[in-house]
Amino acid sequence: MSSSPEQTAEVAAAAAPYLESWLELQRRKLRVPGVQAAVRVGDRLVLDTALGVADVSTGAPLTPGHLFRIASHSKTFTATAVLQLVEAGRMRLDDPIAAHVPALAGTPLAPVTVRELLGHQGGVIRDGGDNDHWQLLQPFPDERLLLEIATGEGAVFEPNEHFKYSNIGYSLLGLAIEAVTGTTYAAHVQAAVVDRLGLADTGPEWDPARAADFAAGHTGLLDGEDSRLTVPHVDTRAMAAATGFFSTARDLTGFGAAHFAGDPALLTEASKRLMRRPESVVEAHGKPARHYGLGMDLRTQGDRTLVGHSGGYPGHITRTWIDPEARVVVSVLTNAVDGPADALARGLFALLDLALAAPGGATAPTPELTRHAGRFVNLWGTTDVALLGGRLVLLHPGAPEPAEDFLELSPEAPGVLRQESVAGFGSAGEAVTYEWAADGTAASVRLGGITAWPEEVFRARRAGQVAG
Repeated sequence: MSSSPEQTAEVAAAAAPYLESWLELQRRKLRVPGVQAAVRVGDRLVLDTALGVADVSTGAPLTPGHLFRIASHSKTFTATAVLQLVEAGRMRLDDPIAAHVPALAGTPLAPVTVRELLGHQGGVIRDGGDNDHWQLLQPFPDERLLLEIATGEGAVFEPNEHFKYSNIGYSLLGLAIEAVTGTTYAAHVQAAVVDRLGLADTGPEWDPARAADFAAGHTGLLDGEDSRLTVPHVDTRAMAAATGFFSTARDLTGFGAAHFAGDPALLTEASKRLMRRPESVVEAHGKPARHYGLGMDLRTQGDRTLVGHSGGYPGHITRTWIDPEARVVVSVLTNAVDGPADALARGLFALLDLALAAPGGATAPTPELTRHAGRFVNLWGTTDVALLGGRLVLLHPGAPEPAEDFLELSPEAPGVLRQESVAGFGSAGEAVTYEWAADGTAASVRLGGITAWPEEVFRARRAGQVAG
């Protein structure tokens, strides 16, 4: 994007009410208990919201301060700590892991390097032959069991034969950090990463002392189900370096900002570039290739090259995406095992880019333009007339990619907008006409010749409308 961070922040702040409204529609449509989300541009937090409930069994509202288990986000924290140690000359990326974890000496994993573990190129088993700890049937492995898995069944592929995502591999990096620093993994990353950024609501492992601050996790919805069960939080023990962290969306955007180009808080520019360089190609069965760096997932979306990580913990699904060059970070946390965190995070980026694409996007809209914005519903679904970038656009907010199929709207006469003239299957080029209520708000709108109403109005009239 060509906008400066300051301009982007202005556009994003103006779009924030619509972004929040879109998130809430998606949350209700997909029946997600709670969604916590934040957007940071440069040093400005432009969105920090929480929607739905923290716990379906109590109905307690979710707040921006509730803590979530962010699972594999932990890998980015671990990789950051490793790169700090490399910068300090206390570890080398090409060190064999056995140099720091002597229990691996003489085993197939002994020569696997720190770099290969960071990029999931070590060929290491993902979680072990018995990993029912992921559905809480047993405790997560302690150090003894972790080493037993690594030495007994750890090698699945040869190093660099295939990308093979591995929680065991990252857990071994946690042991390497302990060996190099002489302290626990938790204590080291807390001091070297978390405290350095002042992240008061982030930590490397389940904290029973803050149990009341955590959002409950929830089971997924099986076919035909309408209700969810809560899932308890547990200690991930020796696997904390792979999956133990907790945080908030707000704090995760703070951590993501430390990976912006030019931010010296945690790492040098060379180390940050190394983390986000494509280290591994992930492709199989003819699907489009994906890439992984060192502790970071990579994705291209439009003109953006995004880096970040997802997290899947029993009851919580989370995602953070960072645009290091444009200095934008989006984090979405959901408290259900089927939560659509990645789709929501990518949707926020897409809507932000739609706002940024408008000429003069930071210009405040006129009151006359603003009164046309709203959410309108009819028998065929929901349509938004949204203010994004100082202009009105027609969107279908329930679509998986809401910014993919949009039409710009231009004022033509009082109460009349004109859809832009482009090719499409909808009603491009046609008028959008409004009927106004006595208080000046939209009573109804005719979109492509079919009437839609504010949601509460349509709900009240729907039964009579289809009664025949």
